[in-house]
Amino acid sequence: MGILSSLYTGVSGLTAHGEALGVTADNIANANTTGFKASRAEFQDIIAKNLKGILGGNQIGRGVKIGAVNPILNQGNVDSTEKVTDLAISGDGYFLLKGSDGQSFTRDGSFHFDRDGFLTTNDNQKIQGYMADESGRIINKTADIRFPRALIPAKATQEVRMDLNLDSRVEPTKKFNLKDPYYTSHFSTGIEVFDSQGNKHLVTAFFNKTKDREWEWRGVVDGKEVKDGDPGKMTEIVKGKLTFSVDGKLNSQEITDTNMNFAGGALQGQKVKFNFGDALADGGKGLEGTKQYGRESDIITWGQDGASAGTITNLSFNDEGVLTALYSNGQAADLAQIVLAKFENAEALYKVGNNRFKESREAGSPAVGQPNRAGRGKLFAKSLERSTVDLASEFVQLIQGQRNFQANSKTITTTDELLNEIIQLKR
Repeated sequence: MGILSSLYTGVSGLTAHGEALGVTADNIANANTTGFKASRAEFQDIIAKNLKGILGGNQIGRGVKIGAVNPILNQGNVDSTEKVTDLAISGDGYFLLKGSDGQSFTRDGSFHFDRDGFLTTNDNQKIQGYMADESGRIINKTADIRFPRALIPAKATQEVRMDLNLDSRVEPTKKFNLKDPYYTSHFSTGIEVFDSQGNKHLVTAFFNKTKDREWEWRGVVDGKEVKDGDPGKMTEIVKGKLTFSVDGKLNSQEITDTNMNFAGGALQGQKVKFNFGDALADGGKGLEGTKQYGRESDIITWGQDGASAGTITNLSFNDEGVLTALYSNGQAADLAQIVLAKFENAEALYKVGNNRFKESREAGSPAVGQPNRAGRGKLFAKSLERSTVDLASEFVQLIQGQRNFQANSKTITTTDELLNEIIQLKR
């Protein structure tokens, strides 16, 4: 009987719109969920009867159903935070996670370091990234992101760089005397070097002009700094020579003697290169580094590549997702880089709760790589992506769903009244 079919048509409307209200309620409940994407219920009609068969037309519908509930993958607002481990994705992509249930994905970048040093989500999923090798170079090998707790090893100085001006106006009259170095040299300056155990040694460099466009230099330390040295007495550990061109450019540089035997069990005969610039004799242009001009001798810049042992004092991410550690010895090193996974059909990812998704056949395989490459989104450090739920819009959907539900209930009550009329035909 046709009137009975209208009863079931109304029931289908109640079911579909009730489920749609559930989708709207879920959106409202997640208005403050980090990285959440609002979903939309999409309806499909049901056809049950063709009055003219395959000729087409004259079809009677038999109600409605929920055809799909699809997330609307809009970009959420990126808000700044003060937490170092907060990360937000702007654009396409998901953070890659690994845990007891295998691989999963999320847009929620509210991470933290656990007691073992692993970067994890709030439900203890480990964040994946590319790790750095011993030299701090990021290599494309995915692993759990973790920072080391142990001391980083000391690094002996291998090169000292010095950029000076040596006054061309001085007369080569002074003869260097180790017992009275400051008054028997034309210029002096202090630098630091580290031995193989990371001990710092103050080295005073003394410069003497020996003739026009030619200088002799020495590195001197207190005797207590070197093996078999006399404390309080100056000891020479390195000696060299500089020559300049007629226009004051660095022509050549050489070390003529070295004796770096630091005390305390450090490596004996430590080799240190003293680099004064791009000398002409070495194929350079003589424009960078030390020069000889007619102005007061002075050191402009200097640096060296050694360091003492150190522990981590601070960690930070940059907008490329690179995790950098700052150590107590003043050194900085890259530890890892966050990777992102991109899907061809991200709408088809399977929700598993806790802001996580699983790969599905319809979503396709993840393309994993560095942020801001090959269509993957950018990262923002100390930021979180907020939910895309628009409460005003959801309340309108709530009102509309309520009215649709009420209208379908009227179909059922009306059908019930008609059935009662039929029953009353027999008295």
